[in-house]
Amino acid sequence: MAGQTDHPLRGDYSRMRPDYTVDQDYALYTPEEQDLWKRLYARQCAQVPQYACDEFIDVLGTLNFGAGIPHFEEVNEKLHKATRWTLVAVPGLLPDDVFFEHMANRRFPTSVWLRNPEEFDYIVEPDIFHDFFGHVPLLFHPVFADYLEAYGVGGVKAKGLNALDYLARLYWYTVEFGLIQTPKGLRTYGAGILSSGGELPYCIANPKPNRIAFDLMRVMQSNYKIDTFQETYFVIQSFQQLFDATAPDFTPYYEILRGLPSLAANQTIPEDRLIKV
Repeated sequence: MAGQTDHPLRGDYSRMRPDYTVDQDYALYTPEEQDLWKRLYARQCAQVPQYACDEFIDVLGTLNFGAGIPHFEEVNEKLHKATRWTLVAVPGLLPDDVFFEHMANRRFPTSVWLRNPEEFDYIVEPDIFHDFFGHVPLLFHPVFADYLEAYGVGGVKAKGLNALDYLARLYWYTVEFGLIQTPKGLRTYGAGILSSGGELPYCIANPKPNRIAFDLMRVMQSNYKIDTFQETYFVIQSFQQLFDATAPDFTPYYEILRGLPSLAANQTIPEDRLIKV
């Protein structure tokens, strides 16, 4: 995943290739790390039936990697057949251009390191549990998989247009922290939520945060916070809506956005369609 942090990067970048990929040296995972993975996996699996969208739940059941840290090669055999995506092992956070290039070519960068036990409830940077548990199941969904490829292509272009901030907001409020309206009610598809023990029930059941119907320009105006539960969530009606909204060329959108004020993470405006829980 792309990103910025004020502290030294986690992960071993000394053995990476020019494209930032590394080998998933599976033998390096310790018994303690395998046990931690099992506990993280069990905690999230106990919660997702009530709060996650069916598309995520259905695939999670077929992956069934609760017994230990997954081998990427085994996952890729299934994933490439399903949507032509491939997991590529990376040390951790990537430069924007590297991240977008992988995504544009249907390669999902997946961190190889696992958090420490004291980070069980909260971690600053995405680790293998976040990347795998949160992201991989929906890579099996054809429409969502196509959306992620289109996002990567758009990111490559946005970098040349000095518009990465707008794309970062879109990724944050959809891929990481998006909600979706379903026949069963409000559910989540965002990886940042799905891999979080606390934010998973909070995003659906707590009345405090704003829940706003998805509007592309509104999302790209909106700042976000990385160190607390979200104060605003955006709700799509379907993955097809998300794909269709982001299909056009964003170049004219960026010109409009540069003339608009950024909105605070907890701000609402009269045009918002608020969704009650």
